[in-house]
Amino acid sequence: MAEIELRGLTKRFGKMIAVNAVDLDVEAGEVMCLLGPSGCGKTTTLRMIAGLEWASAGDITIAGKRVNDLRPAQRDIAMVFQFYALYPSLTVAENLAFPLHVEKQTREQIAARVRRIAKLLELEHVLDRLPGRLAEGEKQRVAVGRAVIRDPTCFLFDEPLSRLDIALRQEMRGQIKTLLSGLKRATVIVTHDQIEALTIGNRIAVMRDGLIEQVATPHDIFATPANLFVAGFIGTPQMNLVEGTRAENTDDRLALSALGQRVILPIDGTARTLPPVGEPLTIGIRPRAFEPVNETGPDRFSGNIDVIEPLGAETLLHISLGDHDLRVVLPRGAGLRPGDRLHVRPLDGQVLVFAADGRRLAP
Repeated sequence: MAEIELRGLTKRFGKMIAVNAVDLDVEAGEVMCLLGPSGCGKTTTLRMIAGLEWASAGDITIAGKRVNDLRPAQRDIAMVFQFYALYPSLTVAENLAFPLHVEKQTREQIAARVRRIAKLLELEHVLDRLPGRLAEGEKQRVAVGRAVIRDPTCFLFDEPLSRLDIALRQEMRGQIKTLLSGLKRATVIVTHDQIEALTIGNRIAVMRDGLIEQVATPHDIFATPANLFVAGFIGTPQMNLVEGTRAENTDDRLALSALGQRVILPIDGTARTLPPVGEPLTIGIRPRAFEPVNETGPDRFSGNIDVIEPLGAETLLHISLGDHDLRVVLPRGAGLRPGDRLHVRPLDGQVLVFAADGRRLAP
């Protein structure tokens, strides 16, 4: 049995449906990231699990117990908010210890747990400081420490790293992942940052308009998105999504009319699942899934370089194909300039095919 189970979870605000019949399981020791654009319902879902919002319909089960009618304090959860919510008049040690006083532990027991959590989160040198004297990263670690010190059934994180700069985010991602892997508790993290979700989560639930579009591991979300929304939302730079029509029947290739060109792409023998000739479809190719070639051919795209964006070790090229911008990432030092003609071929096994309704068909 999963530690957290959501069945038909729904939240209405008047006529607006913020969360629509969500089903989700989070296992013990698993980190589930709710990922999606602003307004997709991920924070509302988290707040219903926490008891900060009442569900309009559906069931919330934590550790085998239905908790819909229980107050937050009765659900045996710990939550880390986007805003740290530290007590400004208490030291770091006192902030960490505060949740333990309701458990009626001895002073020695509390002090031992504070020392353990402070060591895990590298806070030993700031235990006597007030929050006003802490750096942003230290404040975030105190907020995390105050949640995990209680040893609850599950942890809930609401945009835990959104207030940190890039360097601190990278550091905290690693620390949070290491900490959670050792605690073996079901954890739900809300984030709009796909890098955060891909690096921290064991699984990711991608949400849009109150619905879950796909639940899968970070690798599967990236490599085999369930539909066009997930394909376009996950990945930086964004996946190329090229609309076209099927040009002819083949056994192991896709003949496609698109962008004023006719290309023939290998799709691993799944052509039988594709729509009939003349029907619309969309192909998806990651910008890093191309290789440059020296001349035109039936299995490649050809166009002029419009914009070049240096990315450090790599270079992002924008290739003009009619009204479409094809994004291609190549290693730095390719010696290309705006206006140059470029021919690129998709790598084998890297072409995704989507039906007219947005469902992924192949590979």
